[in-house]
Amino acid sequence: MSHRLTSKDILALGFMTFALFVGAGNIIFPPMVGLQSGQHVWWAAAGFLITAVGLPVVTVIALARVGGGIDALSTPIGRNAGLLLATVCYLAVGPLFATPRTATVSFEVGIAPLTGDGALPLFIYSLVYFAVVIAISLYPGRLLDTVGHVLAPLKMVALAILGIAAVLWPAGQIIPANEVYEHVPFSSGFVNGYLTMDTLGALVFGIVIVNAARSRGVTDAKLLTRYTVWAGLIAGVGLMLVYLSLFKLGSGSGVLVPDAQNGAVILHAYVQHTFGGVGSGFLAVLIFIACMVTAIGLTCACAEFFAQYLPLSYRSLVFILGLFSMVVSNLGLSHLIQISIPVLTAIYPPCIVLVVLSFTLRWWNNNSRIIAPAMLISLIFGILDALKASTFQPLLPAWTDHLPLSTQGLAWLPPTLLIMVVAGIYDRIIGESKVTVHQ
Repeated sequence: MSHRLTSKDILALGFMTFALFVGAGNIIFPPMVGLQSGQHVWWAAAGFLITAVGLPVVTVIALARVGGGIDALSTPIGRNAGLLLATVCYLAVGPLFATPRTATVSFEVGIAPLTGDGALPLFIYSLVYFAVVIAISLYPGRLLDTVGHVLAPLKMVALAILGIAAVLWPAGQIIPANEVYEHVPFSSGFVNGYLTMDTLGALVFGIVIVNAARSRGVTDAKLLTRYTVWAGLIAGVGLMLVYLSLFKLGSGSGVLVPDAQNGAVILHAYVQHTFGGVGSGFLAVLIFIACMVTAIGLTCACAEFFAQYLPLSYRSLVFILGLFSMVVSNLGLSHLIQISIPVLTAIYPPCIVLVVLSFTLRWWNNNSRIIAPAMLISLIFGILDALKASTFQPLLPAWTDHLPLSTQGLAWLPPTLLIMVVAGIYDRIIGESKVTVHQ
């Protein structure tokens, strides 16, 4: 018999989902957008919220409808292509970028001001940090207890204090927007939302959320879907409130650090200005808890995924992923961000297309006719956008600069919409198909 979650457990599931999302990028990127967008901050915020809140919540709902796994969501593009997509997503938000970034951000905010930004302190910190991550990740069935009931509420209280302070005590007046945000604030915010990796994270976390509900004895598919949707909505509201307060914090901090190179510098300057020396300790604890929870969730999700396809146990993979993430984290924050921007710019568009079109499955005779070509085109043009954001930009032909929405970093959108229309018409002409997709 399937159990039902109590209201307390539903809230804990929502808090756990929120805590899994709010990691390093979620805290350091919004202040940077707020500072750089100047008087256009709320246009930039609107674009940012679409990719950093709207899409992740929609992704959680889409995954809940198919049972919580990216493999079920990617059925229309075929098993091999779906497995490749899932592998890329898990690697990107796991040991290659997001998990190591949690360690480097928490180090630079909390430890580097005391020890200096050297290789040895970072190595020692990452060793201790990932030892804790591995220890907790070995017991995924206890996530709702360790994260949902303990760490998540601590994180939410700390973020609430920071957010309320940003609204009540702004550091100063807004400074003028930089050139990019002066011309295209909305689309710049939209693309910067990629950097949080929240949509990719949602593709990974979906199964973690479902399994957390199952650990409480919930087996009914409809109940699992309902609880996962509730968790996604609770997390979405929390994310939106956090981001809005951090935009406000960043927009007023230009007088403190007008030339800040990353959001960690802005946060440190604001907290030091508002709370003094005690603020630095508070910020260090906040960032540490936020990053630790996300690292645990990512490690659990990646280990569960790769255990299905590799001849290794879940526990072995937790150790391997934790140690690999530790090694990568020693590259440092600036190198990680520099490498991740073009990669995320390339892989985000097909993931967006997959999630959005998953809600249209009943419209088509054969889902593969629409979803597969749309994702392929979005990937090709996403790669072009990625190359423009990399050191290979001078090698691109001149015509790539004249693509519609190219200057906004959204060159993938018009051709993807066009191919969807063409594929939709073709699907109507060809007619019925025997292909069925789980809905």
